[in-house]
Amino acid sequence: MKNKIILGVILVFAVIQIYRIEKVDYEEPTKNGIILYEIPNKQVAQLLDETCLNCHSNQITYPWYSEIAPVSWWIADHIEEGREHLNFSEWGNYSPGKKAHKAEESWEEMEEKEMPLESYVFAHSEADLSAEEREILIQFFKKLENKYTIEG
Repeated sequence: MKNKIILGVILVFAVIQIYRIEKVDYEEPTKNGIILYEIPNKQVAQLLDETCLNCHSNQITYPWYSEIAPVSWWIADHIEEGREHLNFSEWGNYSPGKKAHKAEESWEEMEEKEMPLESYVFAHSEADLSAEEREILIQFFKKLENKYTIEG
């Protein structure tokens, strides 16, 4: 009986590998991306790249384990949701009011330690922000909120 259960689990695992995720094609950064549009300092640009852009942009780099279902489904869902909520590659196309709102949401999420997601940090240790790095990003987003609140 035990062998049949193990065989059944292996068979189900093998069969679900047929259902591949649709990956987002990597796009080179454009002038509308937050880094080229806002031109933050090097440290902020690096922090954005390490903690935000892999789910909230068109610069998606998939890890090796994104080839294995059901983990691949979970990753694809996170990326789809992340880009649907905020796509930093489209930053330059947002209205001033939307930029102010997205900047406010960004610093609030970071301040509440909702972003980056714990599950992302678990798999990407470079995204594990120190208190100082988190504060640098919070201040960056607060400045953007203020800038676009005034413009809007």
